[in-house]
Amino acid sequence: MKKFLDISRLIKTFPTPKGPLTVVRDFDLGVKKGEFITLIGHSGCGKSTVLSMVAGLTELTEGVIILAGKEVTEAGPDRGVVFQAPCLLPWYTAFENVMLGVDQVYYTATPLERSQIAEYYLTIVGLGDSMHKRPAELSQGMRQRCGIARAFALSPKMLLLDEPFGMLDSLTKYELQDVLLDLWQRDQKTALMVTHDVDEALYLSDRVVMMTDGPEATVGDILEVNFPRPRTRKQLMEDPEYYRLREHLIGFLEERSHLRPGKPSTAAVAH
Repeated sequence: MKKFLDISRLIKTFPTPKGPLTVVRDFDLGVKKGEFITLIGHSGCGKSTVLSMVAGLTELTEGVIILAGKEVTEAGPDRGVVFQAPCLLPWYTAFENVMLGVDQVYYTATPLERSQIAEYYLTIVGLGDSMHKRPAELSQGMRQRCGIARAFALSPKMLLLDEPFGMLDSLTKYELQDVLLDLWQRDQKTALMVTHDVDEALYLSDRVVMMTDGPEATVGDILEVNFPRPRTRKQLMEDPEYYRLREHLIGFLEERSHLRPGKPSTAAVAH
């Protein structure tokens, strides 16, 4: 497999009052160009730490991350990051928030061309009529649509998503999953996403990477998700293979949960 993203022997250790704590140890993952990968596991297993290291926001203790043939050593516009809360500047409109990144990345383009890029992505995510509103005037879901538009508008090599729909109600979450898939299929971005939600992982992914519990978390299993694209929820729900894969994921999480004293067995399984 030709690796577009190559994560090798990744280790992350944090200092604590009781001494060094190794959160992630010997994490290895290769991702093909255009692939959609999700990381799943219990809270505290290091999923977001891995994503943050790929984003260049958290320093590696050991190991190496290579993206498109170049070692990742710091944050950069070649990675579009979408967090659970979209971190919009409150005094700027949705359009102006997206333009902040567009102006930096497309500095050789004309002002009109840059405006068109921002308008294009804001319209695709469903904010065509609301792009000149400030974050306080937008719902949580609309703010997250703006965050997704901002990430894609940078034309990054890779999209990194840290539980982007974790704070949304079910209906808004389903709508935004479809918005994300539509954009991803148009742009064929390589994507790495952290989620707690088994159904979300199966709906979006080409492969689901299951992480063992921390400390010293690593890759426990990798599940191939071979449903044809474009996908619909209806197709998946009617496919017996969907339920087999779902049981496999839940089984992994339940087994891990039983190894964790005092933790309920359904802790990381969202329905």
